[in-house]
Amino acid sequence: MSESPAKDSQAPDCVRVDKWLWAVRLYKTRSLATQACKAGHVKVDGHPVKPSRNLHVGETLQARCGHVVRRMRVAELLERRVSAKDVLRFAEELAPPEDLRPPRQLPADSLSQPLILRPKGAGRPTKRDRRRLDALEWDG
Repeated sequence: MSESPAKDSQAPDCVRVDKWLWAVRLYKTRSLATQACKAGHVKVDGHPVKPSRNLHVGETLQARCGHVVRRMRVAELLERRVSAKDVLRFAEELAPPEDLRPPRQLPADSLSQPLILRPKGAGRPTKRDRRRLDALEWDG
């Protein structure tokens, strides 16, 4: 059995962005990587990309994963998912470590208070209300 998938075959000249994001473990599934590309959360050299765009060695990539924006340079291409230890060989992190920390945690007493006050008996939130709630979560 060989040490890594890249040694089994020659490295490809180019790889789809969604496949590379999944392979270097930025996203848990390839479909999540595809959705992130379609939503505009992934940029290559400062431009939003489609999931099918080919990625080349040396390009810089910016991907929003939850509340954290990861900036990486493509060091090597791969088509198969690698272990977390091997990711550093394929992607060079450009963001400073303080940017990779999750956002500041809220105090425990603020978690017991609702973010938005709704009148009692107003019923379930509408689709418009849910969109406003989602917008509040991303802005904070």
